[in-house]
Amino acid sequence: MTDARDLALPSGYTDLLSELKNRVRAARTAAIRTVITQLIELYWSIGNDVRAQQDSQRGSSVIKRLAEDLRTEFPEMKGFSPGTSNT
Repeated sequence: MTDARDLALPSGYTDLLSELKNRVRAARTAAIRTVITQLIELYWSIGNDVRAQQDSQRGSSVIKRLAEDLRTEFPEMKGFSPGTSNT
């Protein structure tokens, strides 16, 4: 049985392989950027909602409970902590 790696490669193979590798890398980079952008928007909107709740309730215990409940529901995610308030 002949191994596929022993076959003669057509002209342009190296260029095609290089182009495909570049496309895969570019797609991966674009996907990572999209995920990061979505996470930033998510954390910003959560912070905005929490800030509005905190301003109307003046209760840090609610913020602590939200942080605990979110960490319990999404243990693989980082960033769900009560933090500190500047008000």
